[in-house]
Amino acid sequence: MVAVIVTRMPAALKAPPSLPAELALPEGARPAAFTQAADWLAVVTDDSRILIFNRDGSFRQELHVSPPTGN
Repeated sequence: MVAVIVTRMPAALKAPPSLPAELALPEGARPAAFTQAADWLAVVTDDSRILIFNRDGSFRQELHVSPPTGN
């Protein structure tokens, strides 16, 4: 089984992308969740924002998540 994994899925054995030592969040932002992709990192804040950073830790984009309606 190990031989199949090694020969069929060598990409799965690569080291994960490195993370920057720190991310500078805006004043008052408190992280609630974190995720990452090949070329970006995202921090979800407790005030319904998604902060996107480049892999080097530089800020890229901010998204606002609207609260649900009609409840």
